[in-house]
Parts: sequence; C-alpha cells; structure tokens
Amino acid sequence: MKKILFYFVVLFALVSCDKKPAVEWVTTTPDSVWELQSADSVVFVNNAVVDLEVCINTVQQTIDGFGTCFNELGWTSLSFLNESDRKDIFKELFEPNTGGNLRICRMPVGANDFSRDWYSYDETEGDFELKDFSIDNDKETLIPFIQAALKYNPELKIWASPWSPPSWLKDNKHYACQPLEVGFFHSIGEGGNGIRPDQIRHEEYNMFIQEDTYFKTYANYFAKFIEAYRENGINIFMVMPQNEFNSCQPFPSCTWQASALNKFIGEYLGPKMKELGVEVAFGTMERPTSALADTSLLDAKSSRYLTGAGFQWAGKHAIGDIHRKYPNLKLYQTEQECGNGKNDWRGASYSYDLMALFLNNGVSVYDYWNTSLKDGGMSRWGWTQNSLVTVDTTHNTYKYTYEYYVLKHASHYILSGAKKLAVGGATGGSFGGALENTLAFRNTDGSYVLLLRNKAKESVKPVIKVGAYTFSSVLKPNSINTIVLR
Repeated sequence: MKKILFYFVVLFALVSCDKKPAVEWVTTTPDSVWELQSADSVVFVNNAVVDLEVCINTVQQTIDGFGTCFNELGWTSLSFLNESDRKDIFKELFEPNTGGNLRICRMPVGANDFSRDWYSYDETEGDFELKDFSIDNDKETLIPFIQAALKYNPELKIWASPWSPPSWLKDNKHYACQPLEVGFFHSIGEGGNGIRPDQIRHEEYNMFIQEDTYFKTYANYFAKFIEAYRENGINIFMVMPQNEFNSCQPFPSCTWQASALNKFIGEYLGPKMKELGVEVAFGTMERPTSALADTSLLDAKSSRYLTGAGFQWAGKHAIGDIHRKYPNLKLYQTEQECGNGKNDWRGASYSYDLMALFLNNGVSVYDYWNTSLKDGGMSRWGWTQNSLVTVDTTHNTYKYTYEYYVLKHASHYILSGAKKLAVGGATGGSFGGALENTLAFRNTDGSYVLLLRNKAKESVKPVIKVGAYTFSSVLKPNSINTIVLR
C-alpha cells in the first residue's frame, strides 16, 4: 500500500510540473515603451542550469501599493488639456486594474516646492485659535486634483506632510531657510525668495518655535486640515510631521532637530491625530543616519503613535538599518528622486534601480513624486524635475514618460497584499551584473510577478526557476521586463 501511495505522489508531482502556467510578459525599451510579448516566448525547460531562482519560501514584506503625489503644478499643467484627455489620464493612472493602478498617494499640507507660490492655511500672526484657517487655495487646485482621481478609485488612500508651517510659527518668520541663488536652481528673475540675511538658518537648527502654545497650535492646524478635507470628501489616513526635516531649502521648508520633532510627535501631534483616527508615521527622512529616526522610534511616548516611517533621497542609505532594527515597522518610500526635467531613458533606468533598492530594503509603499508637469518641469523656485506625464502647453497635448512605464511595470502587476520574495542565483555572475536588481512577488491570487532589467547592450537568455516551474526567455538589450505566471 505504501509503495502504491509513493508512486501516486511521484506521478502527481510529474503531472503538476508538466502543467504550464498562463504567462503575461511586457517589455519597455527606449524604442518601445509598453510592448506585450508572446507568451510562447517564455520556454519552459527541464534539467537546465538555473541562473536565477525565486525563493518562494523566503517571504519578505507585504506590499500595500504604489502611488504618486498631488501638487499644484500637477493640476495646473493638466488644466491645459481638454476634459477628454484629462479623463483618459486619470483613468490610466488611477482606475484599478487598468493602467498604473496607483492607490496610495501623497499630498502636501500647504505649499510645497511644486506649488504655484508660497502659502499656508493661516498666515495671520498670533492667530493661536486659528480663526482665519482656510483651505480656499486648495479648492482651486489640490482638491479638484484629488477628487478627479477619486472618481476612478474611490478607495484611493491619501497621506500628507507639510513642507513648512505657517511662517509665524517659525523663528525666522519666513517660509524658506536659505536664499534662492542662481546655480543649482534656474534663475527666476530678480528678488529671489525675499529672505533676508538675518532670516537664514541651517541644518540641525530648530526653526519651529519651541514653546507649548506653538506646538499646540500646530497640532490643531493639522487637525483642522484633516477636518476641512473630510468636509470635501477626502479622507487623509496618515500624516508625517515634516518633509525633509534636516534640509534647509530656498523653497518651503523647516528644519527640526530630531529631539524637537520627537517632542512634537509624542506630546502634541500623536494624541491629536489619535482623536481623529489618523495614523502618524515618522518622516520624511532624507539623511543616511538611522539614529535620527531612532530618537522617536525608541521613545516611549512617540512610539505609541508611530505606525510607520518614511524615507526619501539619501534616506535610502538608512532604511536598511531601520528595517533590520524594526522588522515589523511599515516603511514608506515617500518621494522618488525627481530627475532633471529631461525625462530620458537614463533617468528611467536610474529610477528602476532606485525602486529596487527601496523594495529590497523593506518598503511596503512606493510613491513617485510629480504626477504631471509642463514640458521642462520647471518649479516656481526654478528647479526642473521629471514627472509621470508631461504636457505640451503650446499644442495642448500630453505624453507618458519613460518613468511612468517603469512605475507601471510594478504598480500594474504587484497588487495590494502581495508578498515580496527573495531572489537568488547568478544575478551578478553569469551575465556580468546585467540582471542585478531582479525583483519577485507573489500576489494573493497565487500569481508570481518578476521584474527583470537587462542592463546589457545585448540580449540575454537567463534560465529562471519559480517553484515547480523553470523557464527561459530572451530579454532585449537595455530593457525592463515584467513576467507574470498565473
């Protein structure tokens, strides 16, 4: 009886291995942005030397989703297009299972570096009761922007962070931290940002006034923001207390010492957001020093309120350490590095590697930065950046950029609840590093998603093992590929 059972198990395994999964494969190259490949191009093999193996039993973080940021220049650029084109863009970006499938997005609290100009929700000096609080500015831009996205995905999740508090809550009484000088930024004409020499500050300086009344007012400012947006049908599920709290910028910004930010989180912001049922995450952190985040994550008061932590730019060099120290902490990549306004293939290739770096270091949410910009991507403060969509304001036309398709490779196929899986094998060996940063995921429906970038100038044909399946495929030179096994 045991021998019969043994032969049955072996026969079942052989039949199972012979059954081929359904395959979907899409490729992006400099010449073809979204090319569906024939499923027959994926050849299932037996007894072959494996170059890459998806370690299906080495399960890493759960993926919540991918997203972008709503900012004012995104909306004003899209406003040059006719209504039909705008609807097509929102459908492509936000409708579930259609295109980009974006579902967890960011927005600013007040002005950011891609606003039309500086503003806050209350610039009345000494208005500690916030009687003059108003989001009227946002009703012209951010609110219709987000509402347009919600029409295609009512379950879209939004989180928010300020770039600067109202200027009168800061000791320099100015929205910026340093002067706007010709150099890294393009000239915007005479006058710059109007900051005086006595208002200039520096990193590791507390620009926010460290007094109880100011802390309480600022926590209430967050609360009024949450409530005002709810009145407009927009639910903010989470806030982070400060964008890039170490960076002294010529656009809206505010530097904090880590200890001061911790005090604000633990004693003021955390309790106030808990009253409203809003999550708080530490961030956004843009420095490579994990100890800056430890200040709050290890604090008895603040840690009670923190459900996650957000990293961007040089924060990518700290996130791995944070993931090791706090393996159960939800991690966010909060702002993909923004490029140079050229939206070229070189920038897109870098964006793929950046996405891989963050996903390989534990992030559950990955957010792009500019959704849409005019051609050239110029900000109010003279910084040129990349975007998912560019708008030609002369002809009132638009196009999706390479970086959109890089994001779509992940966001379209990796669904909420997917598990990231480890990848082993000769990623830097057999192909000279051409296939480094291969990523693998298992969706909740059991499908496997592989992201492969061939950096080489010639085609490569790796043999890949995923569970019971071993297959090979020819990856085009200089290409980004997603292969799905269902």
